[in-house]
Parts: sequence; C-alpha cells; structure tokens
Amino acid sequence: MYLLARTGGQRLRLSTGEKCLPSQWDDKRQQFRRSYPGYQEANELLASMAARLVEAHRRQRAAGSTPTPATLKEALNPAPAPVVLEQRLIELMTEFREILRGRGYMRDTLRHYLVSRNWLRDFEAYRGRKLLVESYSLADHDALLHYLTIQRKLAPNSVYTLVKNLKALLRHLRDERGYTLGLDLKHLKAVPVDVDKVYLTADELARLYRTVLPDNLAPVRDVFLFCCYTGLRYSDVYQLHGGNVAGWDGGQVLRLTQSKTRRPVSIYLTEAARGILDKYAGERAKLLPVYQNQVMNRYLKRVCRLAGVTGLVEVVEIVQGRVSKTQQPKYELITMHTARHTFATQSLLRGMPVEVLQKILGHANIKTTLIYAKIVEDFQHQTMRRVWEDAPTPAPVAADTICAVESSAA
Repeated sequence: MYLLARTGGQRLRLSTGEKCLPSQWDDKRQQFRRSYPGYQEANELLASMAARLVEAHRRQRAAGSTPTPATLKEALNPAPAPVVLEQRLIELMTEFREILRGRGYMRDTLRHYLVSRNWLRDFEAYRGRKLLVESYSLADHDALLHYLTIQRKLAPNSVYTLVKNLKALLRHLRDERGYTLGLDLKHLKAVPVDVDKVYLTADELARLYRTVLPDNLAPVRDVFLFCCYTGLRYSDVYQLHGGNVAGWDGGQVLRLTQSKTRRPVSIYLTEAARGILDKYAGERAKLLPVYQNQVMNRYLKRVCRLAGVTGLVEVVEIVQGRVSKTQQPKYELITMHTARHTFATQSLLRGMPVEVLQKILGHANIKTTLIYAKIVEDFQHQTMRRVWEDAPTPAPVAADTICAVESSAA
C-alpha cells in the first residue's frame, strides 16, 4: 500500500509498509476492511500519515518554501540520527601511535605508547569494563592509578609515563579531532620521582681504560668510553659515520643531528676520543663497531665487573608509596646511557660551565642539564668549599659606562 499525493504538479509516492489482498481494501473509504488483520491499527497509521503529510505541506509553505515530493518525504521519514559509537581508549591509542610514527617520532617514544596501550588493555580486563573516550572520568582515572600502583606495583616514573602519554592522546582527540572529553585534562596528574643517575668516577674510567679484555669485549669497552668522552647517546653513536667528523683549529670535532631531539650538536674530540676512532679506522661505513643496545648493555656489565667497578650502590625504589632500599654491585647498573651521565658529571667536575654542557648534550632546556649538577655530590662540595673557604678575590671595579654615556648625552 502506498500513500499518493500531488504537489506543484509533481507526484509523491510513499510506502506505508502495509500489504493486503484486494478483497481486504475498501477503495471507496480508502481504508482496510475488517478482514485485514489488525485493521484498526493499520487504518490509524494511514490517517496519521495523511495528517502528517498535510501538516508538513502547510508548515513548508508557511516558511516560504515550495513543498516538493522530496521535502515532504523527508518530513515524513527523516533520516535517522547517526549512532555515534564511543571508541575505546586502547583503539585510539593505537591510532595515535601510528599518527606519531607518521610525524617522525622516535622508536623509543612509539614503544612507550605501545606499553601504555597494553597497560590500559590490562586495566580493562581487570575491571571488566571498556574504557570509552567520552565517558572516561576522573573516577576511572583514579581507579587506573590505583590498579597500576597497588595491583601491578609499577614504579612512580612508569605511572608518570603512562599518564603523560594518556594526556597527549586525550589532548589530540580534543584539539585535533573534536572529541568531547568527560574530564578536565588539568586533573590528570602524576608526579615523576628523581632517580639517582649512575655514573663512573675518574678512577673507574681510568681502570676501565687500562683493563685488558678478551677480543669480543674490548670493542664494547671502547664504544662505551667514546660515549663517556663525547656524551653521545647510543642511538647517535650507532649511526656515526665519517661524514660526522670535521677538522677544527688543528683538531677534530663531531657534527651531527641528534636522533632523539633532532637538534644539531657540535662536539670537540679530545685526544682520548680521537684515539678510539683511530683504532677502528678502516673501510667500514660506520666509525665504530656498535652492537645492538641490548647486547651492548649485557656485555658492559661483564666489562665493568672485570674492570673492578664492583662497589656497592644503594638502589632506592618507591613501591606502593613506600621507600625500598637495596644494595647492588655498581656494574649491574651500568648501561650504555651511563656513559652520557658520566660525561655530564665529569665535565661539571672539571669546571665546564653548565651552559656549555647544555649545548654539547643538546638539551633544549637548561633545567635538564642542571639535573646533573644536582646529583654530583663532589661538584656541590667543591663549589661550597670554593665559595666559603677559599680566599675571596676582590671584584674588579669597572667604569660605569652607562652613566658616562648618559652624562655625555646630557
């Protein structure tokens, strides 16, 4: 059965959704006969459709528009509102990670986002409920922090990394994709904990340099020492090639763009650093024999143990809000990144200005560099002794050139 109407010389044909035999239809009254199952409800439907059609026609004319079959049909059967399905945070975290990959983010950063995504997935399974972006509330967030800290015993800095990545995702969804969030991002907080950075003393560096090692471990020691002398990260020393070396004032410098920060740096090559490069000079595309990071870190522990870097170091961890203190041999804590810490701390101890160290390390913010000044106890003690106990040197008296200029101008 169809509802037929004409407007402006055009014909409207609209399905009623009903079907009947010719014998069940009263053509004179334009309604269903009693023999049609549910005839009363069906006739009420026809009357309602006719009334709505007349009302739509009248309303459109009153609004100054010309009714057409299309506009009348739309008025009677409006398109259903699209059903917006809330997306899961873990799905959006996966998409965001791929966006960051396309924007050139480093592999380590992408790996951290993958770890964050996996923690969100585990929390969903633990709670038995999906985390949906627009309904994610502060209560959900507090429950997530409780799960990570109490149930999974994550370290504070691991929790901080997840919260930082989650905030970046939610900010992206809000600012770039128009999502409405269920909470204010300023309430998503986690506090990082300062971790004591392990570094080698000058004596340990000298012992490491002098130690006779097996042939398979000597290259690992040399690459590590080169990073101790230059402050390079593993990602940069791994890619180092001949084009990064340039002459400067009778010596040599390294010029490269850091892989992590994309910042250009220029590093003077000391005699010790040049000696290591000379040792491995040859036809290789890369300047030094660098293994994969995990292999380097594993071998480094053996190297440092053989070199006598065996003193006990206190390791402080915060688990479930409680401070846990243990002792470990120092060589067990040595990684390739220890070389960068060693360069920074030894440079400060030798009197390098923090501003110069910042440039060499490629830090965008000097506060990052000042962390090294804070952790070097010897640096603190030397500075305090120089300020308080050494004989003060009278400050030179300089002419007040500003006043002089102002006086002459007057």
